[in-house]
Amino acid sequence: MTDTKTWARVKSPWVLHFNSGACNGCDIEVVALLTPKYDVERFGIKLEPSPRHADVLLVTGCVTTQCAERLKRVYDQMPQPKFVVAIGACACSGGIFEGNYSVVGGADKVIPVSAYIPGCPPRPEAMIDGVVKLLNAINPPKQKKQKENSKEEVKPEAGQTPAPSS
Repeated sequence: MTDTKTWARVKSPWVLHFNSGACNGCDIEVVALLTPKYDVERFGIKLEPSPRHADVLLVTGCVTTQCAERLKRVYDQMPQPKFVVAIGACACSGGIFEGNYSVVGGADKVIPVSAYIPGCPPRPEAMIDGVVKLLNAINPPKQKKQKENSKEEVKPEAGQTPAPSS
């Protein structure tokens, strides 16, 4: 049953976007992901408005003291297993706002982060790559089995004697 749940989560992750105080640069790129140009639905990714149904939390912006408790509450409402992706320099480390009196720092100061996608703002292609790598880390692709009789026999060329086998 666990394999079925993992398969379902990997094949159709529902994401929740949380803006924790961003300049909206990353938010515009996240919205661009939902357009037909990038078509994230081919990976089964769907934007979900409720944390109770989301599998992946996309965090943009540096975490301020005002929203730190809200971010933690949203994270706690998500069902297990849950994953967090920090999008942009601000969500990864606090960005240019690090050290400000009202900034806690990156998302990892409040909740555990599974993947980091740096950039200011990161391109939609980078976000797709980051989420797909996260999904592959959850359920790595299975390796094809190699045939046991794959040993190639070395045939001697004309005029040579074969090497004795032991």
